[in-house]
Amino acid sequence: MATANPNHVLPAVAVIGAGIMGSAMTRNLVAAGLSTTVWDRSLAATSPLGEAGAVVAESAQAAIQDAEVVITMLPTADVVESVIFDAGVAEAFADGSVWAQMGTIGVDATLRIRDRLEASWPGVTFVDAPVSGSKQPAQQGQLLILASGPPAAAERLAPVFDVIGRKTVWLGEVGKGSQLKLIVNAYMSMLIEGVAEALDLADRLGIDHQQFEEAIEGGPLDAPIADAKFHKMDRGDFTAEFPLEWALKDVDLAISAARGDAPPLLAALSSQWHTAVAAGHGRQDISAARLALGPRRT
Repeated sequence: MATANPNHVLPAVAVIGAGIMGSAMTRNLVAAGLSTTVWDRSLAATSPLGEAGAVVAESAQAAIQDAEVVITMLPTADVVESVIFDAGVAEAFADGSVWAQMGTIGVDATLRIRDRLEASWPGVTFVDAPVSGSKQPAQQGQLLILASGPPAAAERLAPVFDVIGRKTVWLGEVGKGSQLKLIVNAYMSMLIEGVAEALDLADRLGIDHQQFEEAIEGGPLDAPIADAKFHKMDRGDFTAEFPLEWALKDVDLAISAARGDAPPLLAALSSQWHTAVAAGHGRQDISAARLALGPRRT
């Protein structure tokens, strides 16, 4: 195990996962002058990042071996554990490095991964830091970072988090970031389903979408995320910014984290979105929730 140097102002960073969010993070880190290595199972995902100035690693192990900060932005806990642990990649972590786990993988999985890391690699600091935001905020470096972990990690991660996020909220012990992320995404999901159902009702009643928009514009009901998804639904633009299947994953993680009886609205939402994903809308944007409600007015 190599040793990371915590005194660098701009740490060397490795990004594991080059999907919508990971690729945007990588581009912003490179543009800010940070030495950034990226790895993804898909060469098609990393090739453009190499052209943008990132170092494209041949393996996850090669990506992290000299990194002072390692970011994982992977879709599920199973993928995180497979990539980091199952192939011995964790052995390449530099002693003194910080692992920022930034995908939304749930509370139980986050704690399990922390414990697994601490048991075998105590010289690596684990930080639970999921992000709130989709494609455009990620591209603009405007993500909200919900971080939890050892207080000393905050200073180490600041040069990285300041580039990829508009704000970092530190919440205490590992797991708190994931808890708040599930709450935030549950709230967001209910807002977006609300927009979809309101537009469906408007279509059924023959109310023009523009009239609906004018009624709520500038008032207390005019939430920015709801407005953005309103316009995507109105245009019939379901290009993925935050895929519906990943939103559903987060809803189900929130239900699981709640313990006991599922919150009733989330339970109904989960059922509705499972139907939408089964109908083929999972890879489309979360705004495709509208498509599961019947035909749109054109």
